[in-house]
Amino acid sequence: MANWNTGTVIRQQQWNEKLFSLYIESEIEPFQAGQFVKIALELGGEIVGRPYSLVNGPDTRPLELYYIKVPNGQLTSALAKLDAGDTILVTPRAHGFMILDEIPQAKNLWLLATGTGVGPFLSMLTTARLWQRFEQVILVYAVRTLQELSYQERISQILAKHANQFSYVPFISREASTFAIPGRIPQAIDNGTLELHAGVKINANDSHFILCGNPQMIEDTTNSLVARGLRKHRRKEPGQITVESYW
Repeated sequence: MANWNTGTVIRQQQWNEKLFSLYIESEIEPFQAGQFVKIALELGGEIVGRPYSLVNGPDTRPLELYYIKVPNGQLTSALAKLDAGDTILVTPRAHGFMILDEIPQAKNLWLLATGTGVGPFLSMLTTARLWQRFEQVILVYAVRTLQELSYQERISQILAKHANQFSYVPFISREASTFAIPGRIPQAIDNGTLELHAGVKINANDSHFILCGNPQMIEDTTNSLVARGLRKHRRKEPGQITVESYW
């Protein structure tokens, strides 16, 4: 059984009808960017919880979680109704291995996300160590519609601060946009569009990819990268592809 702290909701931001950012004040042990905590509510006489990645950096508070309201989802439907001052259960320790300590040395770091998978990358992008380790950092953020492309102001701030090191490549797959690349990430790897927009070449000698999001993107993108000569990263067999599936 999880060990819970009681947290207090500071505020909630609604991006559209199903995407939310929840801000919580709660005690937590030191964590690394890219990790997650489990949050829970008591619903129908039982504790219902789920893990969510931390969007805030390790040195900033309150805790910030980016989530999608799932149709008929017991927990997310209740989370979406929370207001400032409400209480919520939070695990006191973060977990997860999608952290910089687990990423081998590379020249270029590619962060590829779909939907709410961008959350842990936003946390990583706040850390000084990331900018010290990699010459170029490329954030690829893929959604279906422009309305789902959250955190644009924060990404613009990162771009302004690290203009010489940071590239941002948004994708929108289900509507036309002059702002983003149409289609999906794997096809853009296959046809060279991603490299063109990022201004960075993909190769096994100096690239590392972290993939976070839906399993289909991860599978298809991994296949496209393997076809380019990259391989999955394991502690015993270092490679260039680190993955974290979001369901």
